[in-house]
Amino acid sequence: MTLRVGIAGYGLAGRLIHAPLLRGCGFNVVAIQTTNQERKTQVQQDLSDASICSTVEEMFALQLDLLVVASANIVHAEQAFAAIAAGVPVVIDKPMGRTYAETASIIQAGATASVPVCCFFNRRWDSDALTIKRVLKSGTLGTIHRMESRFERFRPEINPLSWRENMSAVDGGGQLLDLQPHLISSALDFFGKGQLVSSSVRSLRGAADDDSVLVLQHESGVMSYLSASAVVGSPGPRVRILGSKGALVINDLDPQELLLRAGKIPHDGAWDVPTASPAFIHCGDVVEEIPAENGNYALFYKEVEGAIKGLNPWPVDNEDTLMVAKIIDQARASSVHG
Repeated sequence: MTLRVGIAGYGLAGRLIHAPLLRGCGFNVVAIQTTNQERKTQVQQDLSDASICSTVEEMFALQLDLLVVASANIVHAEQAFAAIAAGVPVVIDKPMGRTYAETASIIQAGATASVPVCCFFNRRWDSDALTIKRVLKSGTLGTIHRMESRFERFRPEINPLSWRENMSAVDGGGQLLDLQPHLISSALDFFGKGQLVSSSVRSLRGAADDDSVLVLQHESGVMSYLSASAVVGSPGPRVRILGSKGALVINDLDPQELLLRAGKIPHDGAWDVPTASPAFIHCGDVVEEIPAENGNYALFYKEVEGAIKGLNPWPVDNEDTLMVAKIIDQARASSVHG
């Protein structure tokens, strides 16, 4: 059975991330919700058979098996509630909600109506994430005591066309809601539950927050140092994990987003080109390159397909989504009041 899916929003996330992944995994993208004329034209170019709808409610008449919310953060909750009311399972691009309260309300509404909701934490299927899990399982690094994880860029000028860079936090803007959810989610996935120890959240360019460092202490004893910034002239390694026997260092970002932006699709749920980020084990002056796993975001949607068909759990546990939202709220409050 081919699953029918609608996508709310056809900007960066909807057009260049979700649509190609869904198509590559065999979903039938039957509808796109957008009111933007330029994006309507793009839909006609990319998905000539898809219906273009002004509201998510219009899409539900097309017998959807899944709604993907890939719109601006300010309408995530509104569109998720509409899907839940229609009995349609929903995947929501991160962050699920702008606050812990909004996130919890979406999850509770889904639970009450017995309609699945799931957050799109695709970075758990990055090359670096899959390599890290393998290395941690092997015990090569010994007892882990610290992870440093970064999304650092050098973009000193604000993009006036980007709602993420210009909207207030209340409306869903800023990097604390854009990049930190990925960093926090992955840290929880690697090392288990944790709590915020300290945070710095700032706006260096005068618009939405664009520089943040969060420190988490996991119940496992590991400390995670999570950095997201748009004003870093010399970015650090993507990930550095320190253990009693050595360190794992991965310098480069996963290449999948660049592939998707270039129009490539993981056909049948698999890439036909390498998607690995080089990985190295450091033991003092001794450095060894190790085999790296190929990243594959399509695995998220293959698990979504299985979950809809009752074959496996949903790919991201909502308890993790709630913990991410709680930590983000605490980081913002700590930086404002602390």
